[in-house]
Amino acid sequence: MDDIEAIKQLKARYMRTVDLKDWAGFRDVFTEDAVWDTTSAGAAVVVGAEAIAAFNQNALGDVLCVHHGHMPEIELTSPTTATGIWASEHMHRWPNGQELHGYGFYRETYEKSDGAWRIKSCIYTELRADWFDPG
Repeated sequence: MDDIEAIKQLKARYMRTVDLKDWAGFRDVFTEDAVWDTTSAGAAVVVGAEAIAAFNQNALGDVLCVHHGHMPEIELTSPTTATGIWASEHMHRWPNGQELHGYGFYRETYEKSDGAWRIKSCIYTELRADWFDPG
C-alpha cells in the first residue's frame, strides 16, 4: 500500500474507533507525543496519545457519534512525514436527546515510525455547529 493510501486508512480508523468507542484503537492512531486541538469547537488542547484517548472517552463515552472525513488533501513532506487537510462532518446525540451536527476541517501532520503512519498533530476548525435541544 502506498503512503497516501495508508494515511487515508489511518484517518478512517480514527473516525471508526471514536464512533465505536474503541478507545485503545483510537489511542493507537496517535504518536505518543501527539497534540490534539479542538479549541475552535469549544473543547481543549490535549497532549499525548493516552490523554487524547482519555479526554475523548470522558467527553463522548455516552454520546452516539457519527464522524465522516471527506476530500483529503495529503502531501508527503519526507519519507516519514506528511500533512493533510480533511473536510469533516459529524453528528452527536446525547442521552438527553440533545443533538449536534457539525462541519469543519481537520489540519493534521503525520509521522511514520516502524512502518506505520500515526497522527502527530490534529487541529480541528469548526465552521458551523447546528444544535437541537428537544427540551
